[in-house]
Amino acid sequence: MNNINEDNHLCRVCGLYVESSPWGDDGKCPTYEICPCCGVEFGNEDYTIESTIEYRIKWLNNGAKWFDCKDKPLYWVLEEQLKQIPREYKQNP
Repeated sequence: MNNINEDNHLCRVCGLYVESSPWGDDGKCPTYEICPCCGVEFGNEDYTIESTIEYRIKWLNNGAKWFDCKDKPLYWVLEEQLKQIPREYKQNP
């Protein structure tokens, strides 16, 4: 289970761990940087839970391609990364 501090370093769309906290230490101040995995602009397409889920669905339906291929880990497993999405940003069944 993720703790609140770690959750601040996870992309809300794809679950990628991002070194510099995409939403600041308080989880409320977006950097407007781009996730190298899903390509979301932190603070734009992931501003609400609904927009985050909508962006994720679109990204997954388009093949879950890495935005910045040079940053893709050699043994990347999409399903494992998606498990890291902060709980409140996961789609409810």
